[in-house]
Amino acid sequence: MDLLNTLVEKGLRRELPTREEALAVLATSDDELLDVVAAAGKVRRQWFGRRVKLNYLVNLKSGLCPEDCSYCSQRLGSKAEILKYTWLKPDEASQAAAAGVAGGAKRVCLVASGRGPTDRDVERVGKTIEAIKEQNEGVEVCACLGLLSDGQAERLRDAGADAYNHNLNTSEATYGGITKTHTYADRVDTVQKAHAAGLSACSGLIAGMGETDEDLVDVVYALRELDSDSVPVNFLIPFEGTPLAKEWNLTPQRCLRILAMVRFVCPDVEVRIAGGREVHLRSMQPLALNIANSIFLGDYLTSEGQAGQADLDMIADAGFEVEGAGTTTLPKHRADALAAAGAAGGGCGSSASAGCGSAEDAAAEGAGCGSHAEAGGGCGPCGGHAVPAPAEAEAEGAPNQARTDLVAVRRRGAGTDLAPNA
Repeated sequence: MDLLNTLVEKGLRRELPTREEALAVLATSDDELLDVVAAAGKVRRQWFGRRVKLNYLVNLKSGLCPEDCSYCSQRLGSKAEILKYTWLKPDEASQAAAAGVAGGAKRVCLVASGRGPTDRDVERVGKTIEAIKEQNEGVEVCACLGLLSDGQAERLRDAGADAYNHNLNTSEATYGGITKTHTYADRVDTVQKAHAAGLSACSGLIAGMGETDEDLVDVVYALRELDSDSVPVNFLIPFEGTPLAKEWNLTPQRCLRILAMVRFVCPDVEVRIAGGREVHLRSMQPLALNIANSIFLGDYLTSEGQAGQADLDMIADAGFEVEGAGTTTLPKHRADALAAAGAAGGGCGSSASAGCGSAEDAAAEGAGCGSHAEAGGGCGPCGGHAVPAPAEAEAEGAPNQARTDLVAVRRRGAGTDLAPNA
């Protein structure tokens, strides 16, 4: 297929596809799906080989968020019966993190629900980062605490944070239908603050909220423009008790197309299959490893994932290998740009040197608090606003059958007396 050959060639050169090409990936048929996966796999292997990076979530503070993100089980007013607890102590968080590291995780993601941290919260998280790094030599730590104020990213970096997560989630055009208590521009500002402090920027999206193909392409182009080193792709978990509980719009095939589009637009970044992979990819998860080079190990923030050992078996059975602690995840040109930015105390790598984002890219004008309820950040209540009907429902017929049997609220790990799943 000429389209896929073109996309592979562009991906190997780190060249931005046209919007028409990105949209065409999402419009491919099921008969073409394996060809799409194989093409995206060529780009993935060019920059990341057959390595899979494991990440582990620690929910430092669960529920009771004042923000109104429709997708989030932790939002204020959520009727989802999730765990609710205040800040874990540094030693508690460190113990939880150690379980993930023992299971093979290379990065620990520290997440707290809320609009954004106070200076006291930043100090608390700083002590937690220090405790984790003292106990686990070589581990990476990513913080996800919501909207950052001036100087907070620098304080997190000085405490030892390696990265900061703050997802764009959806396109600027539809953002107001998902959240009312902050703006898309707020989200972009926080990602830029993390970059300017010399932290690795982690920012991604949530698919399945009723967005169109154009919305998906818009948000991924915006992520490229922001030069995120890591792009988590979340698939909405429709929690009962949230405004989007009835949004079952994804099929495994749709998820694979979305992952492939992300890989073609951001060829040399860490593409992570995040929240919802077990719910929506299901038995197709191993196939997705040909596109993405990163996953979360075990459970998520408020829902349970598949057993950690099952993740490891899946990786091995699919012919991939877990990325070791001594291996640099990012390609050399990106790793060098990030190191230079950190040494300079900030400044995001330019598109030319970092390889993601260019003058041709679509403009990104925003970003804000929290991230997907299952993969980083917590936002609060929404007035039930939903984005337009999904393009897939129009193009491919009936939406995905609801699989509420696959949505299990987390009852173990952080905030409980039970051992975590890692």
